Amino acid sequence: MSGSNDVLVPSLKGPLRLVGNLLWVLSGGLLMAIGWLIAGILSALTVIGIPWAIAAFRIAEFSLWPFGREIVDRRQGTAMKTMSLIGNIVWVVIGGWWIALGHLFAALLCVVTIVGIPFAWQHVKLAGISFTPLGKEIVPIGSRSRLFQ
Repeated sequence: MSGSNDVLVPSLKGPLRLVGNLLWVLSGGLLMAIGWLIAGILSALTVIGIPWAIAAFRIAEFSLWPFGREIVDRRQGTAMKTMSLIGNIVWVVIGGWWIALGHLFAALLCVVTIVGIPFAWQHVKLAGISFTPLGKEIVPIGSRSRLFQ
């Protein structure tokens, strides 16, 4: 059951998924994955930043090869949702907005080339994730029921 904010985009299958991911790497995916990696490394330098580092590394890997997978909210209890909310607020203040700006800039560059519109949309989705990396998980498309979200 899809929410009202879901955008239905046909998923790429088989060889097209590989081609889509390769084109994605060339249209900003590699640079943004490096940005996520740098954010993760900087977060990992402190003990308190390890949860953000883990989330940044997870999203860096997704940011490098996104087609065929999606980011969904992790099923968690009220206490963990509260901790994720607090952690995400701290993340936005410290550095999440820099990554969001990078994704929005990449989206702008992609959308100018009409062919790059699907890649621009992926960058916009990742810009949104840049504000809330905690409490997310990456799953293959269609493998998790949206009824539990």
